[in-house]
Amino acid sequence: MDEKTKELIALGASVACNCHPCVKFHTDKARKMGIDDAEIKTAFDVGKMVRQGAAGQMDELLRKFQ
Repeated sequence: MDEKTKELIALGASVACNCHPCVKFHTDKARKMGIDDAEIKTAFDVGKMVRQGAAGQMDELLRKFQ
């Protein structure tokens, strides 16, 4: 796997994990690597989808205990 792909995965994972320092670090690193804003936005969007899916599952679990 090339470094660009690894960095985009790291960026999406940072978003999915709600890690503010990680998002800042990996966004800066991606820009320094020359990754364009459209690709960075796509990584953000994928991370948001993962995060929302996980949050939805947690919400379902919590409803069972109410």
